[in-house]
Amino acid sequence: MENNDTINLLKECDAGTKMAVVSIDEILEKTKDAKLKKLLADSKEEHRTLGNEIHTLLVQHGSEYKEPSPMAKGMSWLKTNVKMGLDESDATVADLITDGCDMGIKTLNKYLNQYTKASSTSKGLCKKLISIEEKLSKDLRSYL
Repeated sequence: MENNDTINLLKECDAGTKMAVVSIDEILEKTKDAKLKKLLADSKEEHRTLGNEIHTLLVQHGSEYKEPSPMAKGMSWLKTNVKMGLDESDATVADLITDGCDMGIKTLNKYLNQYTKASSTSKGLCKKLISIEEKLSKDLRSYL
């Protein structure tokens, strides 16, 4: 049971890091403010690094990685393009990424509570990802 919970939690975290990287990539080129662009690029790298660590653990557990759901990716792409089409400001960039962070925090906490028998290492990685999302959301507030 612990092994399944561990693998499931790691897969959800893996999908979360990938979703964050894709979302930031999607919006980075539309960002005008240099400080905001750096903040997003740094967060993207932090997500990518953590994602690599999570992927390594999945391989060690004999499991494959998990991609974000096509529905989630599609909805994110649609929302981003509609909102940016109406207002290409850095405030819109911050709003979109903040929404993504909030959704990630909510979803990751749900999985953390669902997979109670997951290893302490996988729970720690999940909490680290939640912390990265919370920090990014907080750092973006001045751009809203």
